[in-house]
Amino acid sequence: MNITGMILAGGQGRRMGGKDKGLISLNGRPLITHVIERLTPQVAEVMINANQNIEFYQRLGYPVLTDALSGFAGPLAGLERGLASASHDWVLTAPVDSPFLPFDLAKRLSQAIAASHADVAIARTFERTHPVFCLCPKRLHGSLIHYLEQGGRKIDTWLAGHHLITVAFDDQPLAFTNINTPEELKTMEQQGPIKE
Repeated sequence: MNITGMILAGGQGRRMGGKDKGLISLNGRPLITHVIERLTPQVAEVMINANQNIEFYQRLGYPVLTDALSGFAGPLAGLERGLASASHDWVLTAPVDSPFLPFDLAKRLSQAIAASHADVAIARTFERTHPVFCLCPKRLHGSLIHYLEQGGRKIDTWLAGHHLITVAFDDQPLAFTNINTPEELKTMEQQGPIKE
């Protein structure tokens, strides 16, 4: 399965005091570099969805796509850009504030889709789903456009309209830890890198 990876860095970082989370330093490096390091080996192509600090993201050497929708419309706006622009039939999204995403994320989601013939796969740890870690086919672009044009913004609601499979990553619960606040960043710095 040839996959395009889309890093979702288009948010406003409200709980970070309006800081662009992709640029925030963790262990001496911007968060986005941690995500790139883990995602790049898993996919055939990487793109970045960002709505500010565009020149910084462009210097990383990957295509940077801004939302087609105005007003920081959330992760679905980033997925829409991925489905519209990817060179491959499948798009895997990962948020910029989860620097320890699984090294086998693409493999396990794609295997689950192949085995179940589902439309979309998302990650799950125990009872909690992680819909922004989503493997989605380009053929659903029209469906997503329709949902967005109707004013829809909730990723869970849009996913529920398709044959969705959740894939357990109970063996890697810390891999989906995300950094939303300065306090969470400080905690992450203190505990050090997650190896799994």
